Amino acid sequence: MVNSSPTIQTLETDTWVKASWEEFLALAENPDYEKGKFYYYRGYMRIEMSPIGSIHSQDNSIIYNVISLYATVKNIRIKGLINGSFRKPGIKEFQPDLAFYIGSEFRFPPRTNSPIDLQEFEPPTLVVEFGATSLNDDLGRKRLLYERAGIPEYWVVDVKADDVIAFEISQGRSGEIQESRVLP
Repeated sequence: MVNSSPTIQTLETDTWVKASWEEFLALAENPDYEKGKFYYYRGYMRIEMSPIGSIHSQDNSIIYNVISLYATVKNIRIKGLINGSFRKPGIKEFQPDLAFYIGSEFRFPPRTNSPIDLQEFEPPTLVVEFGATSLNDDLGRKRLLYERAGIPEYWVVDVKADDVIAFEISQGRSGEIQESRVLP
């Protein structure tokens, strides 16, 4: 009898490893990795299992509150997600630390426990990743993933340097910006 369930012999976490979409889904549903953050892009997956420390959590809370407060004061329609999952089946999946739908035109997905289907809903307007151990990846492959996903703006928070590196993404390319374009 042949076992048709996907397997990866030795699973490395916190790095990109070659995997099929089926292998990725099997691991994403595996209870051993329920505390992991999952990314899939162009035949590679990344499962982040690094513990989230106090500095990451505090910065996450501060940035979320500042963005929400700014939008409220400026009367900008906004909906934020903490650790939300976004999926384009068979192609990509990402779970950013923060994601925001911003502006008057977005259609927000219903409340479910399933990843947001990017074939049915637009990607978020702004994605924020907090990097301590994952900083190089946040500035590298994840940035490419967000470029291809059509995210208009991407911020990387360097928690060790207390710095925010912001990118505007247009036509599948990104460039560093000094001021947000999605939060005028």
